[in-house]
Amino acid sequence: IVAAFFFVVLLGGTLAYAQLTPTFYDQTCPNVSTIIRDVITETLVSDPRIGASLIRLHFHDCFVNGCDGSLLLDNSDTIVSEKEAGGNNNSARGFEVVDRMKALLESACPATVSCADILTIAAEESVVLAGGPNWTVPLGRRDSTTASRDAANAFLLPPTLTLDQLREGFTNVSLNNNSDLVALSGAHTFGRAKCSTFDFRLYDFNSTGAPDPSLDPTLLAALQELCPQGGNGSVLTNLDLTTPDAFDSNYYSNLQGNQGLLQTDQVLFSTPGADDIIALVNAFSANQTAFFESFAESMIRMGNLSPLTGTEGEIRLNCSVVNANLAGPDSMLVSSI
Repeated sequence: IVAAFFFVVLLGGTLAYAQLTPTFYDQTCPNVSTIIRDVITETLVSDPRIGASLIRLHFHDCFVNGCDGSLLLDNSDTIVSEKEAGGNNNSARGFEVVDRMKALLESACPATVSCADILTIAAEESVVLAGGPNWTVPLGRRDSTTASRDAANAFLLPPTLTLDQLREGFTNVSLNNNSDLVALSGAHTFGRAKCSTFDFRLYDFNSTGAPDPSLDPTLLAALQELCPQGGNGSVLTNLDLTTPDAFDSNYYSNLQGNQGLLQTDQVLFSTPGADDIIALVNAFSANQTAFFESFAESMIRMGNLSPLTGTEGEIRLNCSVVNANLAGPDSMLVSSI
């Protein structure tokens, strides 16, 4: 039964991204990954958060109508930007770094590399540069000419969800609500979060007038000092207490010690009866190689949700603007790229 289940999942994934291939840019832009990696490496010197921020952009792009670069579009007469959706507004970051990657790629390989593929490659390179696994990235996505703030508000998962709600959110975008959920949550092994994303756990959890009982008391005291009630919700703290800038399995060990920062982290280990989820947390904590392998597989699945390929969409020349708006309404040549 288990073997049959994984065959169905794998078959479904194959059908979903049959037109993508890791060799897509081998002839047209062979240095694409090197260019993207160099930008990330340079940025990390002054911004150690950028790797986590870039992988988050990829997540938030793929969870909204597939991996099509729609998150990167600014407001215009025809676009209602996803950047201002609840899960992105004053939260998603790294857009200027993506713009720098795109400018360099346009110089090296004009009108060739999509913004959706830039996000996909940047996510993998960010993980590798932080000490995590590498994986072969299927490429050939094209860019959407539309965005949907309504879909972003509907499908991006806030940090206040229960485990059942998280599982439903993964099911809604055709990801596995067990292995993909636990593995992809491991992306919180690096990066930062604002007080506003977890301070409800510190004082009035679920309107009880008390803190979240699943939060380690020592961590609770430290977080209450950092995030006083009614204080500045923009203050940042590490998602992973032990190795905040490294991609490793310590995220899962933190959950075992009730030190998951976000509710959506800790519920993976502290939800009564969730034995299958807890077993995965324990397995990934004990075996980093198993986590790395599962994470890579899940990133490939997520990165291939509903891609635009062939003649669908376009190759944007500027990631924040559709080509028709960039070149003007009379430019049929550019808008058809």
